[in-house]
Amino acid sequence: MTSLLTPVRGWHRPLVVCAALMFALVLVSGVGTLVDGRTLLDESVWVKPLKFGLAFGLYAATLAWLLTKPTRGRRLGRWLGTVFAVAATVEVGAITAQAARGTFSHFNADRTDPVTLALVPLLTFGVMVIVIAQLVLAVVVLIQRTGGAALNRAIRAGLALATFGMVVPVFWMVTEIHSRTVTDANGHSVRMYQGHGIGDPDGHGMPLTNWSVTGGDFRVPHFFALHGIQVLLLITAVLAALAAERVWLRDEKVRARLVGSAVLGYTGLVAVVTWQAWRGQSLIHPDAATLLALAAVLLLTAGTTARVIVTAKRTTAERTAAERATPQPAGCPVPAHPAR
Repeated sequence: MTSLLTPVRGWHRPLVVCAALMFALVLVSGVGTLVDGRTLLDESVWVKPLKFGLAFGLYAATLAWLLTKPTRGRRLGRWLGTVFAVAATVEVGAITAQAARGTFSHFNADRTDPVTLALVPLLTFGVMVIVIAQLVLAVVVLIQRTGGAALNRAIRAGLALATFGMVVPVFWMVTEIHSRTVTDANGHSVRMYQGHGIGDPDGHGMPLTNWSVTGGDFRVPHFFALHGIQVLLLITAVLAALAAERVWLRDEKVRARLVGSAVLGYTGLVAVVTWQAWRGQSLIHPDAATLLALAAVLLLTAGTTARVIVTAKRTTAERTAAERATPQPAGCPVPAHPAR
């Protein structure tokens, strides 16, 4: 548990600053959604900065903590962390500037607006810098052990999922071309060269996320994969905390196997929602094939988890029984290990 609680003062400082800026943007954008009535594609102009601020804030904070762990390649990792922090700040800054101006950031092909012409290259190349920095950072972390078996498994699987989540937007940017003209918050016609949705390029749909309800949307697997590392680290922390009261959880291997089950289930979920989006199907309108795939993932995850728990409890009970059956020297208390 202590390996999860590295003091914040030792975290990667540029990434901590980046995270702080992002969370401040979330607050500003939240106020903006309440006081600014302008909309882009039927949602507040401030929703996109809010979402990006929250996502990058969480991930930058996670990376800032994670970069306290490497013992090899530490200097490279910290340098790449700084590159990631700067690129993310520039990327989200450009998104916020365009939102404040009432126009589109990504996919904007307007050649008549000098500000858009200046910012779009930053948005395009910023994504590439972030993805490359993420890939190298993942390699730096994956080549070494950063803690116990459970924490190692969570970090490695989480980084793999996050890397996949960052590659997904690049994939749809080059494969799903939907040129069209839309209207921005100022009433100006803007030519767009791309969209988020599959089947419905603009993804008219859910509140806040705006994920499409009329077609597929690659923002769904992007979101789930990107934030898998936070989910897995949270599960690892909860298991470590529960080990104080559950004897059968005190074995590091048991906790690692449970984290492995969580990795299996979460990876299966990401695979299913990616497949669903690829087929042009909305997250909230799954067909029978999608439901069957989700059920298979759920059953497999539940089965592996149950097997780990039953085996661990039985092993603990047998060990406790063996200890109680072993003759103890006079004056030595019999150890009590209630298997709970």
